Amino acid sequence: MTDRTHVALIFGGQSSEHGISCLTAASVLGALDPERFDVVGVGISRTGRWTQVPLETIRDYRIIDGVAPEVAEPEHVAVWMVGEDGCQVATRDTSEHLADIHDVDVAFALLHGPFGEDGTIQGMFEMMGIRYVGSGVTSSAIGMDKHYMKVAFEAAGLPVWPYVVATAHRLRHHREQVHAEVAEKLTYPLFVKPARGGSSIGISRVTDPAQLDEAIDEAQKFDPKVVIEQGFTGARELECAVLGDPDSPDGCHASVIGEIRVKADDGFYDYEAKYFDEDGAALDAPADVTPELTATLQELAKRSFLAVDAEGLVRADFFVTPEGDAFINEVNTMPGFTQISMWPTLWQVSGHTYPELVGRLVQLALDRPVGLR
Repeated sequence: MTDRTHVALIFGGQSSEHGISCLTAASVLGALDPERFDVVGVGISRTGRWTQVPLETIRDYRIIDGVAPEVAEPEHVAVWMVGEDGCQVATRDTSEHLADIHDVDVAFALLHGPFGEDGTIQGMFEMMGIRYVGSGVTSSAIGMDKHYMKVAFEAAGLPVWPYVVATAHRLRHHREQVHAEVAEKLTYPLFVKPARGGSSIGISRVTDPAQLDEAIDEAQKFDPKVVIEQGFTGARELECAVLGDPDSPDGCHASVIGEIRVKADDGFYDYEAKYFDEDGAALDAPADVTPELTATLQELAKRSFLAVDAEGLVRADFFVTPEGDAFINEVNTMPGFTQISMWPTLWQVSGHTYPELVGRLVQLALDRPVGLR
């Protein structure tokens, strides 16, 4: 068993998506074949303290009475070490001794949102020489920031719906200019979003100019920079899963198309609808779309993967208007990854099992060079 690949599952974190990250860890752990992988669980508490979490605890993570699991504040913290033979993670006890030392070949960071999906932890992996699943520092940062993501899309010639960026400086000193730009470029309804957030947390749907400042203030609770986007009326919300393949001429492969059908009257796919309200939305995989639209969205999904220089995986989200025009909304470089999440579901419908997908992502991480080599 000594030739097994040593995988560190890293989950939890300080973002508002802490609980969802824990659920993802439980799903991925269940898919990692113990004959092939030696797994250590590394949780990050809400206060940012690292700890080794027993695998039995991770397997038991689930939503109970509407409450997601979380990493408990540790009695003993975990530490990372880099030696001549590679990286290890260990537990430091109260006497400053190290115990539970585990080799790490690949880090699988299942962290959603800031400090995990935004290039932050990827930078730590790079400095420590650890191979890791998913996109690198720059592409993770771009994929997390809805402002620069749109800039990358526009530079690649992808269709982007109208938007306005409001930085903290603009909102503090030139808020009236933001209002004027919104009035000039956009029509209501609007969606006001934290620039670097996820799972629809902090997002407001605005139908009247009188609501705009309140929505901006809500978004700024999660990020000083805000993106204000043109709302869609009657558009379909379609998604495509992308899996990296360095040996392919396209650099990646695209799945079948899926659709989110929101049941709320305002059509807003919010945090509660995504994770806690079983009746909030329906996920159709595959979606009822024409072969022509499927081909268009698959091509746009692959181009969006390359536009942000992604690696491993992304989920590309689109809006398609009643007239049939497709617009790229965003890519997610660490999408929801439970077995019922859209990214794995689309690939399962496309003919790949969940364990196969997890194993493929780990292998892609093993095959990638460390640093810029």
